[in-house]
Amino acid sequence: MQFRPCIDIHNGQVKQIVGSSLNDFLDKTLENFVSVQDAAYYANYYREHNLFGGHVIILNAKESDYYEATKAQALNALRAFPRGLQIGGGINHDNAELFLDSGASHIIVTSYVFENGRINYDNLEKLVNLIGKEKIVLDLSCRKRKDVNDDYYIVTDRWQKYTDVLLSKNSLLELSKYCDEFLIHAVDVEGKSAGIDENLVEILGSYEGIPVTYAGGVHNFSDLEKLKKIGNNRINVTIGSALDLFGGPLKVTEIINFFDN
Repeated sequence: MQFRPCIDIHNGQVKQIVGSSLNDFLDKTLENFVSVQDAAYYANYYREHNLFGGHVIILNAKESDYYEATKAQALNALRAFPRGLQIGGGINHDNAELFLDSGASHIIVTSYVFENGRINYDNLEKLVNLIGKEKIVLDLSCRKRKDVNDDYYIVTDRWQKYTDVLLSKNSLLELSKYCDEFLIHAVDVEGKSAGIDENLVEILGSYEGIPVTYAGGVHNFSDLEKLKKIGNNRINVTIGSALDLFGGPLKVTEIINFFDN
């Protein structure tokens, strides 16, 4: 179990948001925190504290008027911490090498692989052939579908569209053939600092394959203890809104000590 930091960028600014509130059409979202610092500031901070494996997420769609400003922030972060950060948000076969050449350790993909609600194995294999599975992280962020037995289904397009892919131990095993890690946001609790999604963590804790990073709802050390127990000490974790770097109560130094002990 490791701590994985994050840098979420929206409309050209580092932010912490309520994940379920993203709206591409209006480029709006509910904000928990908007930083006066740029993305490179956070990348340098993580580098100085040897916090590897974090993710930079571009939260604007490519069609957005803000996309280029958000992308520029992301590239600056990658250059500030070469091979220390992963990058996600609109990554595909055409731009993956750009981000890797700019310093990303891995590229994170969702929509390019889960196209029209289904797994596009042609796109997935094309990406593996281009850069190798060891540089790919699959974003399997998910939400409950209350109309389908409250099961978790993978969501795409900045968490706004459901796929027909059920998140389960079997789907994790199948998709692990094509990637090095999984990143999984519990979208229903993301950005709310109201506790982890214990049911989702239980599913992830039953999986014993490649590394999994969970994000969503962590707001105190009790949540981390629960995550460690329910997740069988296998799941890495990202903390966003609750972190002091983003205006929250949890100090990075205390988080580092927690994972060191």
